[in-house]
Amino acid sequence: MSNLTYLEKLLDGVEVEWMTLGEVLQPKGYIRGPFGSALKKAFFVSDGIPVYEQQHAIYDKRDFRYFIDNDRAESLKRFSVKPKDLIISCSGTIGKISIINPTDPIGVINQALLLLRLDLTKVHIQFIKYYLECFSHLIVSSSGGAISNIEKRNVIGKIPIPIPCPDNPEKSLEIQSEIVRILDTFTELTTELTTELTTELTARKKQYSYYRDQLLSFDEGEVEWKKLDEVCEKISSGKNREKSEAGLYPVFGSTGIIGRTHNKVYEKEHILVARVGANAGRVNIARGEYDVSDNTLIFDLKGNINMKYLYFYLVDLNLNRFTKGAGQPLLTAGQLKSMQIPVPRLAEQARIVSILDKFDTLTHSISEGLPREIELRQKQYEYYRDLLLSFPKSETV
Repeated sequence: MSNLTYLEKLLDGVEVEWMTLGEVLQPKGYIRGPFGSALKKAFFVSDGIPVYEQQHAIYDKRDFRYFIDNDRAESLKRFSVKPKDLIISCSGTIGKISIINPTDPIGVINQALLLLRLDLTKVHIQFIKYYLECFSHLIVSSSGGAISNIEKRNVIGKIPIPIPCPDNPEKSLEIQSEIVRILDTFTELTTELTTELTTELTARKKQYSYYRDQLLSFDEGEVEWKKLDEVCEKISSGKNREKSEAGLYPVFGSTGIIGRTHNKVYEKEHILVARVGANAGRVNIARGEYDVSDNTLIFDLKGNINMKYLYFYLVDLNLNRFTKGAGQPLLTAGQLKSMQIPVPRLAEQARIVSILDKFDTLTHSISEGLPREIELRQKQYEYYRDLLLSFPKSETV
């Protein structure tokens, strides 16, 4: 069995020369976005030549916030993007890289971007992008401050770049292209899987919403309608104001568990509804031993209502639309007590819960599994990317 790595097999014994990034740029191929008064807000127009200020895989005019007229664009001509330019962010998500495609609109970069124009007789542009993404620490150094370093030509220009078979440009580009092909395949597979799982999740959510709406819609006279106050012993507010990061028991708030406490107040299941803030109207079920924050309402139910049935019904109602107050939305116990709730027989409530539980479990399973699966695929991709881009180092590198 061969002990050679895939990269070693791909190189097939050819020499690898380490050049600096500056050596594989075109003359004047380092272009820092304009500073000062070159792109003042006073120059912006409603439509015209777009100003690039962030990265996208594919650009569309809708991605741009600012535009300049043709005369201003002409005066900033040296900052114009061209197909197969690399642009790197110097602020925000520092070090993020994009390639300008032939279909991207003509425009100019702003001060937040660095433009690199490569000598494509020496390097494959996607190979350089993959390499810089793999070793992003070469671009964004923690010493001296990331923003200042990424702006310095002498820092960017000295980044070491591996060039296989430098004496044979055709062979060199062939090897680089094969590495790009393999990494493109992994990228496409990851994207396809993400799209497939996201589509599945969207379909399940729509299906779940459809059946929930159908099961919780009743014709007049079909069921008895009661005020929420008639199916609850009481609706009260939590008291906890001293949550912390430590404690034996969870503290439930508007978004679920929001902290810990050493004092338990409740030991049975309750429906909780957030009463204040942006999450007002959000519904949870608390289980086990816990306490409840003072921004949350607690439902103590009577025996004529299935807790899970009421939970599903309240979620379907979207209680947030009943809040009052623009600055600090508020939902009061008084509002909720007067709401009319359909109350079918307990056996029918249990049947509805059984069906919706299955949809809820399936939807949450996909929702929770999706990011995990994407993370695993990303790690797999990064593993093979690192293998393919870990070129042998010379003594001088």
